[in-house]
Amino acid sequence: MPPSLLPHDVSAGAVLTVDLAALRSNYRLIRDRVGPADVAAVVKANAYGLGAVHVATALLKEGCRDFFVAHLSEARELRSHLPPAAALYVLNGLQPEAEAEAVALGVRPVLNSLAQLDAWASAGARLGRRLPAALQVDTGMSRLGLSAGDIEELLQRQSTLDQIELVLLMSHLACADEPDHPANADQLTTFDKFAALFPATRLCFANSGGAFLGHPFHGDLVRPGIALYGVNPVSGSTRPLRPVVRLDARVIQVREIAEGAGVGYGLTFRASARTRLATIGIGYADGWPRCLSGRGAAYARGIRLPIVGRISMDSTVVDISALPQDTLCPGDLIEMIGPTQSLGDVARDAGTIAYEILTSIGQRYERVYLDDEAEQPSCLTRIA
Repeated sequence: MPPSLLPHDVSAGAVLTVDLAALRSNYRLIRDRVGPADVAAVVKANAYGLGAVHVATALLKEGCRDFFVAHLSEARELRSHLPPAAALYVLNGLQPEAEAEAVALGVRPVLNSLAQLDAWASAGARLGRRLPAALQVDTGMSRLGLSAGDIEELLQRQSTLDQIELVLLMSHLACADEPDHPANADQLTTFDKFAALFPATRLCFANSGGAFLGHPFHGDLVRPGIALYGVNPVSGSTRPLRPVVRLDARVIQVREIAEGAGVGYGLTFRASARTRLATIGIGYADGWPRCLSGRGAAYARGIRLPIVGRISMDSTVVDISALPQDTLCPGDLIEMIGPTQSLGDVARDAGTIAYEILTSIGQRYERVYLDDEAEQPSCLTRIA
């Protein structure tokens, strides 16, 4: 639904709209593609900035029962919003002495080192029971996980393995966004060798990109992240994923400046002719990258409104000269991310990736969550 149909908190400088119906549609698309493998959801970094509780609650309706966060602190925030039967994994494993809290929360660490394995086994021994966990192996990314040498040592310490309930064997693809990259096949070969050592353990290898690499990569559980949120995980490909995010900034002030007038800190922009400007309520404190100064744009009525001058902490100035006079008024919303300017477009202009734009989303936006079952609110705000 366009933001024009939504009630808005006029005290906020911008409105972030999260389409949970689109999120659920993306989950179903991935699930249909990778079956019979199950599909988890990566909801780390507050579900990539969109709200982990809202996202997880929506995906529970689609049957998702496996969720991944990065840190125990994220698991702490989310656990009470999931049913007891839902599995919540901590990708970075546990810091020393955090085992007791993890047990109390009922979360599953992804064990990335022999030291983490020993600590988790000891925690289970103290309780007199085997504790569930995932085991991550390094198949070539050199980031997290046990090396081949570590696995060889672990297999010689059967007592440690006997004290842990290994529910997943995991690794992570380094180049899944490039389907033809030879590293994908190399990592799969390495992962299959590790998997042969743990024949009774479920396999979890594919991330968002891996979900589109084919069934040999899918294993028993696929764990998409960015694809759930509507971003194509494969370079140069168009997948039928639905956009989940819309961002609209509110106009604070409209003005006209004379030829030669400067704009913003450092007066880095000077008007070459009489110019109409709009100052909007979004800045780098809201996660709108400062590097878009003089490069990025907003949109109204499908017309590009270039950012002029430096982006400030709380505001950005755009050139609205291409719009008819009196098109914009204070309080109106203009598009920053949406049907005219995608998340990928913004990332390209900023010289980064969509992941960074999403996860940098600030906390000052009004957040509106839409779903198929939501009641349609009335129109309170005009959008250009």
